[in-house]
Amino acid sequence: MKKSVLVIIAVVAVIAVTYLADRATRQPRKSHIRLTVSNSAAKPAPEVTLKDLDGKDLSLAQYKGKVVLVNFWATWCEPCLVEIPWLIEMQQKYAAQGFTVLGIAMDEEGASVVTPWVKKERFDVNGSKSQMNYPIVIGNDAAADKFGGLLGYPTSVLITRDGKVVKRITGIISYDEISKSIESQL
Repeated sequence: MKKSVLVIIAVVAVIAVTYLADRATRQPRKSHIRLTVSNSAAKPAPEVTLKDLDGKDLSLAQYKGKVVLVNFWATWCEPCLVEIPWLIEMQQKYAAQGFTVLGIAMDEEGASVVTPWVKKERFDVNGSKSQMNYPIVIGNDAAADKFGGLLGYPTSVLITRDGKVVKRITGIISYDEISKSIESQL
C-alpha cells in the first residue's frame, strides 16, 4: 500500500514539474512572424537554380530587373492554400509592372506530387476559378538554406529589381501589407 501511494505521489510530482516547466518556457503563440529589412541593410538575394514543373532549369537571376516574391510552400500546407489565391491575384495585378511571384514547392515527393496538383487545383480569385499563374519550381533543403533556412511554411521573401532581399515573412502573409511592399518596389 505504501509503495503504491509513493508511486502515485511521484507520478503527480513529475506531471506537476513538467507542466510548470512547460509554462515557464513556452513562447507566446503567433500566427505569423514578420521580419522587415530596411533597404540600406538589404542583402543580395542568393543565387538559386531549380527545376520547373517541366524539368527545365529556372534561375532566380533570370528575374533580375523584376520585383520578385519568392514563396516557399507545400501542397499539404493549409496556410499556403489560403495564400495562393492572393498570390494569383497579385501576379495578375502587378505582372505588367515588372513583378512576379516565384513559387518554390517544398513537398518531399517533388515533381511527382506537385506537377499534377498544380495542373488540377483551381482557386477562387475574385469570384472565378483560377489556376496558379506564376512560375513554380521544385525546392529542396539546399535552396531553403540559401535563403537563411525555413522555420515553417509558407515563407515569403520579397526581392527588389536589383536583386536585394527587402522583406521576409514566415507564416501567412497579410494581403494588404505585402501589396504595399510590392507597390513600394515597382
